[in-house]
Amino acid sequence: MVLAIETHQLCRRFGDVLAVDHLDLAVEAGTFYGFLGTNGAGKSTTIKMLTGLLSPTAGEIRVLGHNMLDPKESLAAKKSIGVIPESLALFDNLTARDYLTFVGRIHGIERLEVRRRSMELMDLLDLDYASRTIAIEFSHGMRKKLSLAAALLPNPKLLFLDEPFEGVDAVASKTIRDLLQQFITKGGTVFLTSHILEIVQRLCTHVGIITKGNLVLSQTLESLTEQESLETAFMNAVGGGQAEISNKLDWLAK
Repeated sequence: MVLAIETHQLCRRFGDVLAVDHLDLAVEAGTFYGFLGTNGAGKSTTIKMLTGLLSPTAGEIRVLGHNMLDPKESLAAKKSIGVIPESLALFDNLTARDYLTFVGRIHGIERLEVRRRSMELMDLLDLDYASRTIAIEFSHGMRKKLSLAAALLPNPKLLFLDEPFEGVDAVASKTIRDLLQQFITKGGTVFLTSHILEIVQRLCTHVGIITKGNLVLSQTLESLTEQESLETAFMNAVGGGQAEISNKLDWLAK
């Protein structure tokens, strides 16, 4: 079994808060892994550590076989990953075309090839009409699509996607789903966080659930949903349930 992502006893502390608590992850290459949890569970913090954007307090990380705590090995891994981060850190005063050109040149891709890939991605993601619009004028959904285009442009082996469908319209959502499924079919690996369980159930082959920084479940989606829905399994894993609202908010809709 070849692992695309592997962590051992991974921790991240912010002051007195242990945001990620001795996390052991094992994500096989070629899988579509859904990393689920409630708000504040530690999902985005984990992705930041896996991609080298945040140093861990303790533990080990290997991505595509590279030790992410070693600067040289981390750089080698970063050349083969694409990321849609939580914060969508775009250059607001660059157009979509200029931003993709910048990303391609940073990765050492020949200029004409960058142009060809950029045009294909902008056309596929319906960004070509805004190719000369600066990013600060983009809607949230357009910024998501531009971030995905930038993540795909270097032809990565592994994609880290933090809420890629948030704020994206239904047409673009289907295009992105089809694109990601094609990426998996061609041998890529996806590590996805999303609160939209319907999308997770439609796309993912494996699911991990984190709560209060702890990985409480990790298995194939097929085995997880043999006896119950993904929503029920998720609620059981995180300790959620039906809120008792019958005697509350009695003033609502009166």
